[in-house]
Amino acid sequence: MDGKNLNIIEDHTGRRIDNYLINVYKSLPKSKIYSMIRKGEIRVNSGRIKPTYKLKLNDEIRIPPYLIDFNNDEPDIKIPPSRIKSFNSSIIYQNEDYIVVNKEPELSVHSGTNNQFGLIDIARATFPLLEIDLCHRIDKSTSGCVLLSKNKTFLRHFNKQLKSNEVVKKYEAILVGVMKNDMKIETKIDLSTKEHHHRVQEAEHGKKAVSFFKILKKYNTFSHVEILITTGRMHQIRVQSSNLNHPIVNDKKYGLFDLNKSIAKETSINRLALHAASISFLDLNRQKVNYLATKNNEFDILLSQLNNLTVKI
Repeated sequence: MDGKNLNIIEDHTGRRIDNYLINVYKSLPKSKIYSMIRKGEIRVNSGRIKPTYKLKLNDEIRIPPYLIDFNNDEPDIKIPPSRIKSFNSSIIYQNEDYIVVNKEPELSVHSGTNNQFGLIDIARATFPLLEIDLCHRIDKSTSGCVLLSKNKTFLRHFNKQLKSNEVVKKYEAILVGVMKNDMKIETKIDLSTKEHHHRVQEAEHGKKAVSFFKILKKYNTFSHVEILITTGRMHQIRVQSSNLNHPIVNDKKYGLFDLNKSIAKETSINRLALHAASISFLDLNRQKVNYLATKNNEFDILLSQLNNLTVKI
């Protein structure tokens, strides 16, 4: 079956192939791109690859023939003006190289099957003359710091720091149960082969995930903690917390479902109690920078009510 090839120039080297294709085929659902990669319909230099494959100079990406006539020039999804206004209000800092945003909970970073548009779509609509890219990801349900690049030079610079674990991220979370001590958790995690919907688990041959849990305050049956990570594995904090028997409050994937329902009933809040509080990295001048994202009201309301909850663990 014939197809066509996309040739990688220097400006796109170092990018993950999934992010590159999502940018090229803006109107194509993200889930379709991942499906084509998984089925081997999209190949690099005639070989199968994973979505995390980093593009190299002169790589040839084979695109299946039914995408050749895909109308990539159709108008972009219309972003409501209220979303653009909200995005501008969420900007913590920006310069000529990057933007730091305080993402609201339940906003996906990418569009998908159940999301007409995501943070990256809103950012590109806000800055239509710039080539905006995500530097990293956080879960849809997690609020807080997200870094966006304005050029490929900074994107490659940041990706190198991610690869060498130089980027430091701090999170705040509300955990079920009272943690006794601060602790360092080092495990290997990977996508589960038995579960769907992007669930991860500890795996002998998985990728190393390192987290440092620091207790900020103990409540009757809950803990408010700070978690520092230098590795950014998918659902890292959520699965590690669950495996410690201290799942995150209102975690609908790894948490205690009946307890979550009870908490939501008493507080009227069902957001995931996980917040990306800060991110630290080196800018293009090799100067260390650190940005903080304030927690939203719902997180603080949960904290204020923890000692008054009547739920049973």
